[in-house]
Amino acid sequence: MVYKKKSIVIGIETSCDDTAVSVVNRNRNVLSNIIIHQKIHKKYGGVVPELAARLHEKYLVKAVNMAISSAKINKNQIDAVSFTLGPGLIGPLLVGASFAKSFSMGLKIPLIGVNHVQAHILSQFIKKGNLNKSYYPIFPFLCLMISGGHTQIVKVNDFFKMEILGSTLDDSVGDAFDKIARMFGFSYPGGPKLEYFSKNGNSKKFIFSKPLVKGLDFSFSGLKSHVMQFIKKKSKKNPYFVQNNLSDLCASIQRIIAEILLEKVKKAIADTGIFRVSLAGGVSANNEIIRHFLVLEKKNKKWEIFIPKKKYATDNAAMIAITGLLKYEKNIFDPINVCSYSKFQTF
Repeated sequence: MVYKKKSIVIGIETSCDDTAVSVVNRNRNVLSNIIIHQKIHKKYGGVVPELAARLHEKYLVKAVNMAISSAKINKNQIDAVSFTLGPGLIGPLLVGASFAKSFSMGLKIPLIGVNHVQAHILSQFIKKGNLNKSYYPIFPFLCLMISGGHTQIVKVNDFFKMEILGSTLDDSVGDAFDKIARMFGFSYPGGPKLEYFSKNGNSKKFIFSKPLVKGLDFSFSGLKSHVMQFIKKKSKKNPYFVQNNLSDLCASIQRIIAEILLEKVKKAIADTGIFRVSLAGGVSANNEIIRHFLVLEKKNKKWEIFIPKKKYATDNAAMIAITGLLKYEKNIFDPINVCSYSKFQTF
């Protein structure tokens, strides 16, 4: 397969409950980025896999047509189709994989499977407006991958040479945010609501203990339990405790989580001597976490912090398409019988 100068790659993302399709070109410009949200899951308090899969089947053709139209191209101009291979919910993943395989066979173009976590990390290489390539992080760099399903510190040596330095031993940071938010009565997804109510809160009003975890690994189950016990104890004395202290509680929890993440990254920098750090994943859109990292960057001239645009932080197809483009440039393709996987595999 010969790499074309005017490459156009379409990306399909169906790992969870968002049906997303994006088109990118050789210059790493996003020509279109369509996301159809499945709002029905809110009433169930979380994503229902079977329902998500059925809705992907319903929305995917529409999303693809919208993406191609918005990109102002026709389908015959597409040089490769990339799709989320895993990890994620297996039903939704299979819907995206089946469509991508049919699309590949129908147009006789290469098929490119993409690791969802790797795509989050490589979203940093989407072109940012008129900025040139020097804005991209230089290899090697560290990536703090924080989402609803993953919490990892990754050493990125090249586009497709990555090493996990630390990972969560139990809950992901995004899962911890959502479960704590549920204690406050917030509906799914609770993380963004917790952030919203923290804006006018005193982040030093309540002190929660930090988990003692060796090395670069994380743990959030203990923090979650501590918050639950604290709320139960206070609510016994005052049934309106949460209601009366909601903003302060949200702000205090955000602060402690941001500090946990930052302390681990500081250790990773000390261990590796690498001062370039990117954030990735849906939780990297959290303003309090961003603030903690940018404050430290101002204090340390060696530090370089790379923050993704919020529309590319949460699940989206632009990150799948850009990863597909990078693989296309290196002639890394997949056979038609490539299998989707639900659990995280090594990069």
